[in-house]
Amino acid sequence: MSQAIQVVGIYVRDQDEAHAFYVEKLGFGVHTDVRNGDYRWLTVQAPDQPSFQLGLFTPGPPTHDAATAQAARELVAKGAMPPLVLVVDDCRAAYERLRGLGVEFTQEPTTRYGATDAGFRDPSGNGWKLIEARK
Repeated sequence: MSQAIQVVGIYVRDQDEAHAFYVEKLGFGVHTDVRNGDYRWLTVQAPDQPSFQLGLFTPGPPTHDAATAQAARELVAKGAMPPLVLVVDDCRAAYERLRGLGVEFTQEPTTRYGATDAGFRDPSGNGWKLIEARK
């Protein structure tokens, strides 16, 4: 039996805002953007990873009641969710390019443990580590 993870989702406060950030700033492409009533299935992909999708979902019906959705939004906004990792060829160059596009960094590029990394958050508060691929 073959298995593969195809979609991993994160919670965002606003899907239009997340769409703009992930496509216009991070350079992801839209894989799927469909609506069923108030529910929207929005996934994006890194250009060099076509078999993997990142789902940009808002907490709420049909998955969550109002109280649970609000709690999830608050946790994301505080940066309480585990960080996501984006591997790049040159961390310092990617940092400068993304900073020039208005991405707000929480940590400048730092070299430690034999690799260079930086930290940023998306507009919803999801934390990201930008890590330079080991040569």
